[in-house]
Amino acid sequence: MPMTALPIDPILPALIAAIRARGCAVLQAPPGAGKTTRVPLAMREAAVTPGKIIMLEPRRLAVRAAADRLAEGLGETPGATVGYRMRGDSKPGSKIEVVTEGILTRMIQNDPDLAGVGAIIFDEFHERSLNADLGLALAWEARQVLRPDLIVVVMSATLDPAPVAAMLDDAPVVTSQGRSYPVTTHHLPKSLPKGTRLEAATADLIVDAVAATHGGMLVFLPGEGEIRRVAQNLAGRLPDDCQIRPLYGALPFKDQRAAIAPVATGRKIVLATSIAETSLTIEDIRVVVDAGRSRRARFDPGSGMSRLVTERVSRAEATQRAGRAGRVAPGDAYCLWTKGEEGALPAFAPAEIEAADLASLALEIAAWGSDDLRFLTPPPDGALAEARALLQGLGALDDAMRITAHGRALAALPLHPRLAHMLQIAGSQAAPLAALLAARDPLRGAPSDLSLRITALKGRYDGPGQINHAALAQIKSEIPRLSKGLPKMQPLSLAAMAALAYPDRIGLRRNGDDPRYVLSGGKGAVLDASDPLAGQRLIVATDLDGDTREARIRQAVTITQSALRDVFGDQIKWVDRNNT
Repeated sequence: MPMTALPIDPILPALIAAIRARGCAVLQAPPGAGKTTRVPLAMREAAVTPGKIIMLEPRRLAVRAAADRLAEGLGETPGATVGYRMRGDSKPGSKIEVVTEGILTRMIQNDPDLAGVGAIIFDEFHERSLNADLGLALAWEARQVLRPDLIVVVMSATLDPAPVAAMLDDAPVVTSQGRSYPVTTHHLPKSLPKGTRLEAATADLIVDAVAATHGGMLVFLPGEGEIRRVAQNLAGRLPDDCQIRPLYGALPFKDQRAAIAPVATGRKIVLATSIAETSLTIEDIRVVVDAGRSRRARFDPGSGMSRLVTERVSRAEATQRAGRAGRVAPGDAYCLWTKGEEGALPAFAPAEIEAADLASLALEIAAWGSDDLRFLTPPPDGALAEARALLQGLGALDDAMRITAHGRALAALPLHPRLAHMLQIAGSQAAPLAALLAARDPLRGAPSDLSLRITALKGRYDGPGQINHAALAQIKSEIPRLSKGLPKMQPLSLAAMAALAYPDRIGLRRNGDDPRYVLSGGKGAVLDASDPLAGQRLIVATDLDGDTREARIRQAVTITQSALRDVFGDQIKWVDRNNT
């Protein structure tokens, strides 16, 4: 049975010709053109390489969806010609493998020659994730130094292709015009009044859009909390045949897949984060509602802390989101802003490398052994210096900034270096805490005490706040994987293990009535005065809001002086200070 024609099809011969001529190319094609499902198969059919074709996707859900669709195009299921690989789940493919971005980094670090790999495709590169930028830098250096035959293809829907092409030594640019189906965009007639709650305004727009359109609807919101509140706001306001499906990163994988599956009857309304922006074709979507916000991590090198901020989307992100409505039929996109306000949106979202915690990146650069990697956007000097200082404090880098044996062990673990360090020192007993700290907080509205989260993990929590059972299940599923191969070490308290991960966030209570703390890294932090930990003299802060003046402590655990001596005894010393 022949495949349905897609807008990308007419330019595939030009792309293959560029790959044959130069061994690299930049492909620019709008949302819905068919990049993900057509390009790897076209490269395989043209036999541009005898090696395996590796395609990167930014998210686990996108990996599975892309592998499924590629295999379907060959009349197969994943595990034959097409496979996939991601943390905790893989089905090898003989010719094509779809992988998460972190998997590629490990592949190149473990085998710089990339034996058996003939081509790497960077899909959805416009997202500019840290791992994608790093993966491209590593792949390009491997091509230049070790594998001149390695094919590199960068695909993007909304990114300016010129800088990427220049980075790849003036790689040819191939452009596909048009999307599958037209999308009609609807803006607000006037600006929202000041003080309007995002969730209420979005729910109102959804109700209006449901009344004016037909087919499935995809709603873009910044986070899980907004998804939950919009769903509550919609209660009793939609026709009976409407089914609300949440879609966000912490949702169990089976529930994520259920959200993108077509419904047998009625109308599906998917309330999603940016997880649904790229690589996913949600079959029955005809309408997009965009709340116009995106949540990003911002790292401040001055405070050494990250915080999540909610910002206006860029025009490129808005274009990408609207395109979801035109994947399988003509559609409609409803924007929670006016046409005039659109001009004030930034053109592009910042690359993650410009705003993120760079500890993992700094460790990977050190593991690679070269400071000459070519990045599309160079990492900021301040953030990189802060990251390297942290790695030195963890023993991952020596005084000359070279990676140590301990650093190599940390780089091999799929965790932030802080948590990897804790696992290496404390062994398997730290796996539950590592899984917990790597995930979002499973207790909403609970006090800051970290030990309450461990109690919830054991199924024995009955205190204040709301338990996120899906988050807990995800944390529990990670524990066996993190424990694998780790030895049993001398027992350590929860606080001692937390201090191993956060040696710079051990807090000593300042004098005075307010629960203000000076952290061992030199920064200030404050607890809510009503928090049960507010009277504790010594704490370890495991989650801070990143405020540059005085961070608010969102999660912490009390620690004793004896526990500090157990962990840092060789580093504790008395210093006499006087005014003479």
